Amino acid sequence: MKMVNERIFITGGAGYIGSHVVKSLAEKGCDLLVFDNLSTGNRDAAVYGIPESSSVEETASLRPINPYGVSKMMVEHILQDVAFAHSGFNYVSLRYFNVAGADGGCRIGQAYKESTHLITRALKAAKGELGKLQIFGVDYPTPDGTCLRDYIHVDDLADAHVMFLEYLAAQGRSDVFNCGYGHGYSVREVIDTAKRVTGVDFPVEEVGRRAGDPPALIARNEKIIRTLGWKPKYDDLDYIIKTAWDWGKKR
Repeated sequence: MKMVNERIFITGGAGYIGSHVVKSLAEKGCDLLVFDNLSTGNRDAAVYGIPESSSVEETASLRPINPYGVSKMMVEHILQDVAFAHSGFNYVSLRYFNVAGADGGCRIGQAYKESTHLITRALKAAKGELGKLQIFGVDYPTPDGTCLRDYIHVDDLADAHVMFLEYLAAQGRSDVFNCGYGHGYSVREVIDTAKRVTGVDFPVEEVGRRAGDPPALIARNEKIIRTLGWKPKYDDLDYIIKTAWDWGKKR
């Protein structure tokens, strides 16, 4: 059953997240029109910058610290203005946290050549494509001294996109939602899991902090759960890393 009768236009549909959204919509029998300029982008920045609290809700101050985050914030402002000017226009803006993993069937996954994502770089180290993996800062006020991040599997994020399209088709109101699991893993925990999943004890080097890295960045996800009844299927770090590893071995 199609969720809407009209064709759905997806920009960036050949990218990492976009391709998973396309897959999820195609599996529902939706009529899709996909556009992509086949370039790559930086997905590691969020609009929150360095938050006042480690657990971030949608009402937190927006203080992006780089041009990518600023551009996302500006798009939200534009959507708000258009919705205010045109009463029939509704939108949903999704704020991603750390998206990771790959399609469980190993059909699609991340393809960036120069990714700065921790999980991707850890797996590159496991494959021998990096001489060593660096930990940037081990003196943060966290349980093991390394940064905490909220990692969400890309298929769970794609499912959230589909559910929000259904929400808007049912006359849902304009709003902004965090997309994350509501808990985090430290850099050390990610590295230990990557070593266990791959079976490779790759070299790790501890270096100084990077400018702009908050100690912890965790999504407050009560809103998306309450609004959609969203139930993530892949909230498991081992699974997230295994799917990324299986995909990476194919490339």
